[in-house]
Amino acid sequence: QVQLVESGGGLVQAGGSLRLSCAPSRSIPNINSMGWYRQAPGKQRDLVATITKEGDTNYADSVKGRFTISSDNAKNIVYLQMNSLKPEDTAVYSCNVLSLRWGIPYNYWGQGTQVTVSS
Repeated sequence: QVQLVESGGGLVQAGGSLRLSCAPSRSIPNINSMGWYRQAPGKQRDLVATITKEGDTNYADSVKGRFTISSDNAKNIVYLQMNSLKPEDTAVYSCNVLSLRWGIPYNYWGQGTQVTVSS
């Protein structure tokens, strides 16, 4: 069973930066896209950013201009560079990998990493 392992979370002051990484325990075939989601206490999980295998990116409006998603397709690693962090960015961040095989989607999720931004 493939596991996604996230790293890079932590505590940072407002205005600071963090870089999240997510790597699978073994190679995942036919990756269509990778992404990051976040869930704050008492709220639903929301999309932060996604990147397709072609390199097309999509961002939540709240992070545009501050966060950058990138990937190493050869290693199936996805990164999230977070700059100018705000207290409202505090959440558990989880990575996602979507694989398509014979038209069937397979979703993989990481366990989540805590990001806390102090004011």
